[in-house]
Amino acid sequence: MKVYLAGPEVFLPDAAAIAAQKKQLCAQHGLEGIFPTDPRPHPAGEAGLARWYAIYLGNEADLRGCDALVANLTPFRGPSADPGTVFELGFVRALGRPVLGYTNDARDFTDRTLHSPGGRTDRNEAGRLVDAAGMAIEEHGLADNLMIEGGIRAAGGLLVRRAVPEAALWSDLRGFETCLKALAAMRANG
Repeated sequence: MKVYLAGPEVFLPDAAAIAAQKKQLCAQHGLEGIFPTDPRPHPAGEAGLARWYAIYLGNEADLRGCDALVANLTPFRGPSADPGTVFELGFVRALGRPVLGYTNDARDFTDRTLHSPGGRTDRNEAGRLVDAAGMAIEEHGLADNLMIEGGIRAAGGLLVRRAVPEAALWSDLRGFETCLKALAAMRANG
């Protein structure tokens, strides 16, 4: 079973080392991890494309070629998950394949939003929590936006929420491994 390893790790200075660790854990559970920066053949048609678009097309091909996805939904550059990771999760969900996720920040999305820069809040006349611009803030007790967690649940997947020390935010792979164990069990149960 090929598993797409979605997450913002591609932006880390030690991305290759994290990719290797994740792929090794996949192998230990009988899975093949596919990391977004894995080398891939470049079709002749990509020769004249902008680099960013060639990367997108390659990642999309990998997403289509995988049987499942495990997403690192740890907040990235703000109170929510990396938008590229969220896109990939939705893409694989739309293909009808299993999607699972983990976050190394166990706080609710609401709490993270309230404590992000510019996180001043009030209650509007209807009693809803709103931000400084008057926009409603989700208050569902979820790890992130309801569409992310809803997509995982609808796919029969799993979302693991863990609190880890700040220094281990991007290196702690226990939540990731919990997802792999669940995915291996899903595969074994047909």
